Amino acid sequence: MSAIIYRTQKVGDVDVFYRETGPIDAPVILLLHGFPASSHMFRDLMPALADRYRLIAPDLPGFGLTTAPSRGQFTYSFETLAHVIGGFVDAIGLPRYALYIFDYGAPVGLRLAMANPERITAIVTQNGNAYMEGLSAGWEPWQAYWREPTPAHREATRASLSDEAIRFQYEHGSPAGCVSPDGSMLNTFYMHRPDAYEIQLDLILSYGSNVALYPDFQSYLRQHRPPVLAVWGKNDPFFLPPGAEAYRRDVPDTELHLLDTGHFALETHHREIATLMRDFLGRKLDAA
Repeated sequence: MSAIIYRTQKVGDVDVFYRETGPIDAPVILLLHGFPASSHMFRDLMPALADRYRLIAPDLPGFGLTTAPSRGQFTYSFETLAHVIGGFVDAIGLPRYALYIFDYGAPVGLRLAMANPERITAIVTQNGNAYMEGLSAGWEPWQAYWREPTPAHREATRASLSDEAIRFQYEHGSPAGCVSPDGSMLNTFYMHRPDAYEIQLDLILSYGSNVALYPDFQSYLRQHRPPVLAVWGKNDPFFLPPGAEAYRRDVPDTELHLLDTGHFALETHHREIATLMRDFLGRKLDAA
């Protein structure tokens, strides 16, 4: 079993923390986490695939152990996150890679794919949405903030950042007693750092730019037809199964699997997801 190595790569004014495992000359999988997590969410998946793939999981700016300038000196938006991760990919020298996109990692990864489609060998989307039908009614407070970015609407989205909301994201829809508390407690720790709430509120506002790009993401998928594996926690209260099914509209041979778990599917089903990825990538990358 390959050891996981922990490194930092400087990208402009950002020190990107990342974890890596697997043979240096193996096909690469770039794993992009979501809110409110970090690369820690891939701690179980990465060793399960490291015999065959080189896996690289960075922490996005504003998350985990990646360090970035303060809000007054750095714009916390999804455009900026994608710019930093694009710079990270260049800095560590990844000419081609498969994407694992989850939650916030989906719009970041799809921005990278649109910018350099020739680099993308495959996409694994695990509750990584790119379609309006994937958004649940729970998004309404955020959508109100996008429509009218007033202080009152900003404050109304703050409830999404609470300790209780983070724990809910991990546990809702997951098999009872099967979710370790470590992940949500670590996220809560990060959320209590100075300025973390305001950074996340900035990103909540910026998330509207991702929804505006959905037609562009879909156009990329239709035009370039990357191999797509959609693995979805079907009980996710935020990103609904129709969002997974919609990938077939643009990539008809998308392989779809709905798992009986919640938003953070890796917390309960990392073995199943690793098995599906091994089969899918083995067929698609070998055929490329």
